[in-house]
Amino acid sequence: MLKLKGTNIQLRALEPEDLNFLYQIENNENLWEVSNTQTPYSRFLLKQYLENAHLDIYEAKQLRLAIENNQGVLVGLIDLFDFNPQHLRAGIGILIAPEHQQKGYALQAIQLAQNYAFSVLNLQQVYANIDTKNKQSIHLFEKLGYQYVGTRKNWIYNNHAFKDVAFYQLIYPSNIS
Repeated sequence: MLKLKGTNIQLRALEPEDLNFLYQIENNENLWEVSNTQTPYSRFLLKQYLENAHLDIYEAKQLRLAIENNQGVLVGLIDLFDFNPQHLRAGIGILIAPEHQQKGYALQAIQLAQNYAFSVLNLQQVYANIDTKNKQSIHLFEKLGYQYVGTRKNWIYNNHAFKDVAFYQLIYPSNIS
């Protein structure tokens, strides 16, 4: 049986009570480059987003889950995005609030989300795009078995400068040909 619960976190659907957390994250300009955002989000728009967060991944082509610790504190978000059921793949992205980093939450959340992707969605692979200077994320994904495939040169343009992005894949072992 698939579980969305780890030893000290669980993944859950977004709730209306998550509005303030989402508002802080989505309006943090330091995070815009990884989310391809260029403008702030209003509480009204985020409230509408939360009202539609129940849409099926096959309809929305993405799934965002809250990462909650055992004390019931929302510590981050994890996304399956660019969901492609024809090619059996999706991207994976994660954000842990700075005050909750270095506690093992990200590792568990990625494991739970990728297990969901492989076991429930029957995907063949998940992939991650990581800023080449983000050594912590690169180490995390490599620790989880993601393989470096290549670098996308000048992939992100932010603050009048280009950044390279490393592309990592995890291919489900039983589907390797």
